[in-house]
Amino acid sequence: MDYSLTQLFLIAVGYLLLLFTAAWVTDRGWLPARFVRHPAVYVFSLGVYASAWATYGSVGYAHAYGYNFLAYFLGISGVFLLAPILLAPILRLTTTYQLSSLADLFAFRYRSRFAGTLTTLMMIAATLPLLALQIKAVAESIQILSGRQSPDLMAFWFCLVITVFAILFGARHATAREKHEGLVVAIALESVIKVAAFAGVGLLALFGVFDGPLDLSRWLNDNPQMLERLYAPLQDGTWHSLILAFFVSAVVMPHMFHMAFTENLNPRALLSASWGLPLLLLLMALWVPIILWAGVAEKVTTAPDYFSLGIGFITDGPGAILGYLAGLAGASGILIVATLALSSMCLNHLVLPGRRLRQGENLYRWLLWLRRLLIVGVLALAYAFYTATTEQSLSELGVLAFVATLQFVPGLIGALFWPGGNRNGLFAGLIAGFTIWTIALLLPVLESNWQFEPLLGPAGLLRPDPAQQWHNIAAASIIANTLVFALVSLFTRTRETEINAAETCAVDSLRRPYRWELESETVDDFIASLTEALGPVTAEREVELALPETGVDRVRQRRKDSEAHRHHDRRQPECEHRIEPTPVAIQ
Repeated sequence: MDYSLTQLFLIAVGYLLLLFTAAWVTDRGWLPARFVRHPAVYVFSLGVYASAWATYGSVGYAHAYGYNFLAYFLGISGVFLLAPILLAPILRLTTTYQLSSLADLFAFRYRSRFAGTLTTLMMIAATLPLLALQIKAVAESIQILSGRQSPDLMAFWFCLVITVFAILFGARHATAREKHEGLVVAIALESVIKVAAFAGVGLLALFGVFDGPLDLSRWLNDNPQMLERLYAPLQDGTWHSLILAFFVSAVVMPHMFHMAFTENLNPRALLSASWGLPLLLLLMALWVPIILWAGVAEKVTTAPDYFSLGIGFITDGPGAILGYLAGLAGASGILIVATLALSSMCLNHLVLPGRRLRQGENLYRWLLWLRRLLIVGVLALAYAFYTATTEQSLSELGVLAFVATLQFVPGLIGALFWPGGNRNGLFAGLIAGFTIWTIALLLPVLESNWQFEPLLGPAGLLRPDPAQQWHNIAAASIIANTLVFALVSLFTRTRETEINAAETCAVDSLRRPYRWELESETVDDFIASLTEALGPVTAEREVELALPETGVDRVRQRRKDSEAHRHHDRRQPECEHRIEPTPVAIQ
C-alpha cells in the first residue's frame, strides 16, 4: 500500500516532537539526575553514529560488496574498545580546558586562530556529503512509500522541519554554560527507537519472509551463491583499508566529537561505552544480511539500499513504517547534532574573531540570532550539496565524507602524541590531503552530476566503480597529509607558545594540571581585558558568573590587594605578584 504525504509528514513531525519533549522534560529537571547521567544514556547517545547509512546504506553496501559492510560498524567499535587509551586523553583535555570542538582543540594545541578557522572550513566541506546522505535517504524513502515521482520537494520540506527542530534543540537561549542534558537524553531516545525499529524490520524479514532461522538456513543451502557473494569481496584485501578508515575517522566527525566529549555528562561513562557501543552496533549489524537475503528471496523491486522498506510492502504489515522510522531516526539525529556542532564551530572560529561589538549592542541577543542563522546556513549548504549530487548512491556519499574526515587524523595524533608537530605542518598537511580528496573524489562526483567534461583525466578512474578506487585515494591522501605534516614540522621553527601547548596536550602530561600565567593580576584587570571585545556590561556579567567556578571571592581579593598595596608603599623593594588560576571559559 502507498502512504500519503500527510501521513508520512505527521509521523516525522510526531517523532521529532517526541524527541523535543524528552529534551524539554529533562531541561526542566523533571527526570532524576541519576537517570540522566546514567552510563546507558551516554552509550545510547553515542548511537548517533548509526545514521541513515546504517539502516539503509549498509544493506545496499552489503549487496554490492559483501561483508565489507561490517567495516562501518567494526571501525567505530574498535575505537571505543580502546577508549581508555585513545579517547580518555581527549576527554580529559577537552574537559580541563573547556574545548568544545576539534577546531577548539587544534587552535589550543597549535596556538593559532587560523588553525581553528581552517579546521572549521574543511570540516564543513567534509561533513556536507554525510548530511546530504541523510537528506537523500529520508527524501527517497518518502518517495518510495508515497509513490511520488521526484524526492526533491520532500527533501526541501524535510530540511525545513529539521531546521526548526535544530534551532529548538540548540538555539533557544543566548548562552549555554552547562551541558545540554536534554539533547543527550533526546539523542539516546532516538537511538533506542532506531535500534528497535531496525530490529523490527529484521524480525519481520526473518519470520515474515522466511519461517524462522531454520527456513532461512534451508534457503541459504539452496542458494549457496548468496553466501559466496558476501565472502567474495573480502578476497581483494580492501577490507583492511575500510576498517582502518572508519576506525580513525569516526571520532573526529563533528557529531561524534560533540556527543563523546563536549556533551559527556559523566566521564566514567566512557568506560561503559567501551563495550556498550560495540554491543549496540553489533545488534544493528546482525540484521543487515537477514534483511538483504529477505529482499533477494522475495525479489523486492526497490533498490537494495531500501530493502527494509520493500520488505514492509510485501508482508502487508507495518514493516514499511518501521523501516521509515529507523531511517528517519538515524538521519534526524545526525543532522541535528552535526548542525549544532558545525554552527558552534562557525560562530567561534569564523564569525566572532572578525566581529567587534558595537557600542550599546546586546551581545546575548546578537549571539542568539547569529547561532540560529548559522544553523539555517549549515542546513542550506547540506541541501544544496544534496541537489548537486542526486545521482550518487548512499554508499558513495558516505565514502566521500569518511575519506575527507580522515584528513584531520594526523593533526589529532600530533596534538596528543607528537610534541614536535607545529602549526605550519598542520596547515600544509591539511591542504595536501584535501587537495587530493578534492581532485580525485569530489570533482568527479560533481562532474558526473552536472555533466561537465572531465577536468582531470586520472579522476575519471573513479567513475566506473567508485568503491574499487576510493581506498587507494584514501591511502594516498592520508599518506601525503602525514608526510607533509611531519616534514614541514621538522624543517620549520616551532614557537615557544606551541611548545608549551604541546607539553600541556601530551598524553603523559594530562594527568597533572598545567597552569598558565596570566598578565591580569586581579579580577578587575581581567574584566578590563575583556571589555574591548565584549563591552563593559557583558564583560562584568560574564566574569561575575564565572567566579563561583574558580572559588575566587572578589570582595576579599580587593581587600587583600589593597592591603598588599599599602604594604608595598611602606617597603621599597618591589615584589612580583601573578595569579595562576585554572582556565575558565568565558562564553
